[in-house]
Amino acid sequence: MKTLRVLSIVLSFSVSATVPAMAGVNVSSPSTGDQVSSPFKLSAWATSCSSHNVTAMGYSFDSSSDTTIIDGQSIDTSIHGPSGHHTLHVKAWADGHACVADLEIDVRSGGSGGSPSSIIPVDAVSVSHLDVMFGWSAQHDQGASGSASGSTKVVSSPSLSGSAREFETEFSNSGDERYSLSFSDDTSAENFFYDAWVYVTSSSSHIGNLEFDINQTMPDEKTVMFGIVCDGYNQHWAYTVNTGSDSDPRPRHATKNGAYCDPRAWTQYTWHHLQAYYSHDDSGYITYHSVWLDGKEFKIDETVFGKYSLGWGPVITTQFQVDGLGSNHNTVYLANLKIYRW
Repeated sequence: MKTLRVLSIVLSFSVSATVPAMAGVNVSSPSTGDQVSSPFKLSAWATSCSSHNVTAMGYSFDSSSDTTIIDGQSIDTSIHGPSGHHTLHVKAWADGHACVADLEIDVRSGGSGGSPSSIIPVDAVSVSHLDVMFGWSAQHDQGASGSASGSTKVVSSPSLSGSAREFETEFSNSGDERYSLSFSDDTSAENFFYDAWVYVTSSSSHIGNLEFDINQTMPDEKTVMFGIVCDGYNQHWAYTVNTGSDSDPRPRHATKNGAYCDPRAWTQYTWHHLQAYYSHDDSGYITYHSVWLDGKEFKIDETVFGKYSLGWGPVITTQFQVDGLGSNHNTVYLANLKIYRW
């Protein structure tokens, strides 16, 4: 029978001894990017590490020295985790060698029913890994002040699952750059759930806003445009509204009071989990339900007009917009972008 030992130690091996998961540690649950409710199930196994037989496994969170160690070659237990975004380290030891698998997860306390993914019906259509899909384009937002130019490419680092998309933006006078991808021609869906991971560097000090959009042509050939904005000027979550008509549009951002967000305050060199749920009716009125950042929910609960006469054919696009602050450049990464619709 396996014995469970909870220790508060600093392990003697260095970070340089960490071996990729494929070398030894296999984790079946959870997966990186998952949202889980504490307690959650951890299932993992490892038979060898650096060609030596594994004698013990364990896990820890983030940079904590508190490591739970389990004798044997497998873990199958429920564990408690602190609320919020964390890195779960699943470890194996063999004759002085160590192997580690690192998973990025969001932990919500309070048992089941708290995950935003419970909103998504089982028959929802989803498109995964949009960040690495071919066809992204870059364009300066002509409606904004200043000027900007941008480039985008797929990179292997930083990443959560081997690849991510890099967005490199040059700007002056707080210019904005919009990056776009068309990925479907569905005109009937009325609910959308946006799920992505965002990574910022020290250049985040030059970000004014980060905007996450979905645009869809409806059956009447008009376009509904959703936009969730982490507004660094007002330091709140904001959302896109058409204050005019579909033929005479006047788009603007409306701020949600009490829903704090500032991209310049996001932890640098860390993956942040961004999710949003919004829907629309046949008349082009959008309901912004909620947005989540690293597992923390910010309720929007606002219904606004969001229809435009653009003359587009049947299409769904996603846009990632980086608004510059001042005259400089910044680099932002997007990974595991998945959009559900129903």
